[in-house]
Amino acid sequence: MTQEQSTKKRKIVSQQLTSHSSKHASKIFSPFRVIGNVTNNTPFSIGTLGSTFYIVTSVGKSFQIYDANNLHLLFVSEGETESFITCLHAHYHHVYVSFSNKIGIYKRGRQESLIEIEQIKNKRDKINNLLVFGDYLIASTSESQNVFVYRKNNKSNESNTVNINYSFYTSLKGNIVSDIVSLIHLPTYLNKIVVVTKKNMLLFNIRTGRLLFTSEEFPSEITSAEAAPVLDVLGLTTSNGEVILYNIRQGRVLRNFRPHGSSRITSLSFRTDGSSHISVGYANGDLVFYDLNRHSRIHVISSVHKEINGGVSKSCFLNGQPIIVTAGGDNQLKEYVFDPSLSIDQDDEESTVVQPPRLLRSRGGHSKPPTKVIFVDKDAHYLLSASQDQSIWAFSLRKDAQSQELSQRPTTKGKKSKLHGKLPSVTDLAIELTRAGDWDNIVTSHEGSERAYSWNSKTKRLGSHIFETTDGGFVSCVSISSCGNFSFIGSSKGGIAVYNLQSGKLRKKFNLHKQSVTGICVDSMNRKMVSVGLDGIVGFYDFAKSKYLGKLELDSPITQMKHHKTSDLFALALDDLSVVVLDALTQKVVRQFYGHDNRITSFDFSPDGRWIVSASLDSTIRTWDLPTGGCIDGVKVDSVATNIVFSPNGEYLATSHVNGNGISIWTNRAQFKPISTCQIEEEDFVRIMSPTSTSDGGVTMLDGAFDDEDENQDSEYYDNYTSVEQIDRSLITLSIGPRSKMNTLVNLETIKRRSKPVEPPKKPEKAPFFLQLTGSAVGDDASNREGVAADTTAQEQLVSQNSSTHTINEANLGTFKPTGRIGFESKFTNLLRTNAETSNYTEFLGYLLSLSPSSVDLEIRSLNCFEPYDELIWFIEALTFCLKTNKDYDLAEAFMAMLLKVHGDVIHTHREIKPALVEWNNTHNGKQENLDDLVKFCSSILNFVNTSM
Repeated sequence: MTQEQSTKKRKIVSQQLTSHSSKHASKIFSPFRVIGNVTNNTPFSIGTLGSTFYIVTSVGKSFQIYDANNLHLLFVSEGETESFITCLHAHYHHVYVSFSNKIGIYKRGRQESLIEIEQIKNKRDKINNLLVFGDYLIASTSESQNVFVYRKNNKSNESNTVNINYSFYTSLKGNIVSDIVSLIHLPTYLNKIVVVTKKNMLLFNIRTGRLLFTSEEFPSEITSAEAAPVLDVLGLTTSNGEVILYNIRQGRVLRNFRPHGSSRITSLSFRTDGSSHISVGYANGDLVFYDLNRHSRIHVISSVHKEINGGVSKSCFLNGQPIIVTAGGDNQLKEYVFDPSLSIDQDDEESTVVQPPRLLRSRGGHSKPPTKVIFVDKDAHYLLSASQDQSIWAFSLRKDAQSQELSQRPTTKGKKSKLHGKLPSVTDLAIELTRAGDWDNIVTSHEGSERAYSWNSKTKRLGSHIFETTDGGFVSCVSISSCGNFSFIGSSKGGIAVYNLQSGKLRKKFNLHKQSVTGICVDSMNRKMVSVGLDGIVGFYDFAKSKYLGKLELDSPITQMKHHKTSDLFALALDDLSVVVLDALTQKVVRQFYGHDNRITSFDFSPDGRWIVSASLDSTIRTWDLPTGGCIDGVKVDSVATNIVFSPNGEYLATSHVNGNGISIWTNRAQFKPISTCQIEEEDFVRIMSPTSTSDGGVTMLDGAFDDEDENQDSEYYDNYTSVEQIDRSLITLSIGPRSKMNTLVNLETIKRRSKPVEPPKKPEKAPFFLQLTGSAVGDDASNREGVAADTTAQEQLVSQNSSTHTINEANLGTFKPTGRIGFESKFTNLLRTNAETSNYTEFLGYLLSLSPSSVDLEIRSLNCFEPYDELIWFIEALTFCLKTNKDYDLAEAFMAMLLKVHGDVIHTHREIKPALVEWNNTHNGKQENLDDLVKFCSSILNFVNTSM
């Protein structure tokens, strides 16, 4: 396969892969998992297995199963659904999941069967309620107000396992004229369900399909419904904050009351452990507990979930336990527990004091996309993440239960008592673990704030210091020195303040920039400080002496800066859509990368400093190779990446995106195999599948150690690539053969001398007396025993003489090598003579390069050294022709060295050979000077790159 054919085939494969997302679109990174996603607005479902409970939550197109006893993650769905999950229902071992017009039945996260409701033809019509009891599965739609009933068909296979299969049974339409809110099956109501709409309730017999009862319309819109522990009673909630207890058998309202104002109620749950309590969840995020016997409100927990995310999406008591589970669209799942009530008089119920519920356990994450992500430790155990929801989380990559939110509860010291509520969203964040535990080691800047705040990573809470800008501007960037003693605060007006983290006092001030400071860094020895700003100025300072060293002015504003401490390189993102790499030692630009089509959002160095990974608003993630200066990898993502950070150990790449509250984790495949530094063009970029929360949404950590079909197909261009014989005719090209061949040609004489035997062959020791027979005697004895007559002495002498004559003739034949048509002519001599007639030695040089070092030595020694010295002249002309083609420069030098060693006395004493030798010398001197300049230039570049790395 030629190079053009392989290129065309690669482009065809690239076009095929571009039509859909691929896990292996990148040769460096593979999707692994998403951390920080717990739940969304879709109400959760609680299932029971004996005395244990499990909670099923939706995270978009997948679901997760938690153990209710400790909220540990048990299972995740095996794959993503076609569209977003609209409803969940847990029933013993199975989970029923609805999306668009389909219902998937899962067991332990693995799909067992799929039901497609063909009657739903409108794409906007989705399944919003599921109910499973007995052999029936009931589903209702959101817009068409239809109720579809399916019946189970249990069929056993050969392995005696039961596959759950449902077949369509009937549909209920009746007088349903409003949106369906809930489907409820009341205890003791055989084959009957209650369809709760926004206006009324309807009782159906699903076996016969008959409508048995229709309630009167309620004055307010019904928002949720729940079956009460008492027979025939339903609990309804309305949009104006009213709770209604309705007896379906009597067809009347038993009681209605307002537990907590007139806010919209989203959820209702009855406590079933012996207490007559109900929980009411509101759209403003409050959770209210009401005692039905006392007709009074017990407790109110304010802002359990955020109002901006819809408040409480669902709250539910665990059956027979004083534990309530709540969830909301703010990505929070919480459990509250009631401690035993305090009773003064056991006979008097009014004297019983119900203790307020306390938070038992919780799981959560950001409710809005992250704004800043950074790895905490060198082992990549924790990720520190800040979000637009004004929260800071420490996520664990090893165990979800270890993730927790940093507390913003103010201390009682100094100015912290004046803080109320949460701080504004974080715009920049810095952490240093050198002095962790001794004092605060995290510094954050906040949107529209003139103050930066310190935090403590050990206590996971707000620290004791506030750092203000010296010029009255907003805090634009923050940084911490490697020693952990100093924090750097950059201002939107160009000032830089240096504070001591232990005492919180101002130590130094710098005023170089005229516009906002966008980045500050200090080397690991606290000697040199670098700052950048929107004015395009890169400032260099002697930090120890507080001395200004100089500045470098760039053509475009600088928006971001990242520092690589090991190599002392720092990268800058410019407004002209380029990434510039500067050396702090020489204060010069060493690399500049162009390729992004829109503003660069984030970038980071790899731990070894060889790569820079950058993301842009053009929805691409590119990997730049610093030694070669090219883009070696690029992918397209579905959502723009806003943050990119490499783990210190090089195992992971963490990204946050515009859409999604979680943090995407990618594995680095370069841990297991070398990555080609061949530059990739933008038309070869392929859309990559983003990490998901499913079990097969990504790849395993060891994926990079194994090849797969897609990867082999995509990398066929690199695998079948053959090195060209010569990149350009103007460049001096060495031979592509083994380097040992040239070394052998140059040192062939030395090799021959070392290969000679050190001592002459020794005469064998005298044999014992019983082995005194000579060779002839032994032969005669053997011949006599076999009945063969032995040769006489005269015959032996004749044979020996003939043998020596034959050996001499062969030697003479080998040394006799006349030219022309007389006698024998080798292929070497024949090609040399025929190519000399046309002055084109291409064929001869090809044969010469294919010979082994010993054969080359033999042919050079066999060149005719007698007048008119044609073979010597032709050979020198052939080597001059090789130099002019700029090919196999090293071998041409070696061949000439061998020729001068063997025939140097003849070449230098006869004028006939001088013209050819002069032409060789002139060509050789010109090439040598050019080669010397190129070698020195390349050596300087390589030395600079090695020292900077």
